[in-house]
Amino acid sequence: MTGYLTDPTASAESDALFAEDEADLGYVMNTTRLWAHDPAAERGLFALLGQVTAGTSLDFRRRAILVSATASAFGDPYCSLAWGSRLAGVAGDDVAGAVLSGDDSGLPAADQAMARWARRVARAPHATTATDVDELREAGFPDAEIFAMTVFVALRLAFSTVNNALGATPDDRLRADAPPAVRAAIPR
Repeated sequence: MTGYLTDPTASAESDALFAEDEADLGYVMNTTRLWAHDPAAERGLFALLGQVTAGTSLDFRRRAILVSATASAFGDPYCSLAWGSRLAGVAGDDVAGAVLSGDDSGLPAADQAMARWARRVARAPHATTATDVDELREAGFPDAEIFAMTVFVALRLAFSTVNNALGATPDDRLRADAPPAVRAAIPR
């Protein structure tokens, strides 16, 4: 079983997803097993995520901040662990643990504004205001990047929604490999 679903039917596409995880991580993630039910959907989603951030200032570090802030605000332990660990690799364990806990004080001002925006979108997108968008502009983000980060956050929420709704739980190895500050910020 993968979450609440049975294991996907084997196919060349699902085998390719599994092989990528094995090569990158040494094991197949539970989310990969889940998305192997429709590998084209997984590929399409991640292609769109790449497309929306191409040509922006949303480099790996900033994407890690966005996903960590989004996932933790949304209550997604899987993506919080995975991306909190990635953020720790580029910003330090304590910064990552703090961002997951809602404390952005260790980030530059522009990144703090971006993390606050991600949390607002994750928690109550209907409650955002022009003042919230102005905060991003004042932090130096042009409208095209504000749009890109908002679409990126929304797509990450879609990914998290599927994973959570279908019972994908964090892999034991993912939890074990996460820095202590990241693990401490994630409720079990």
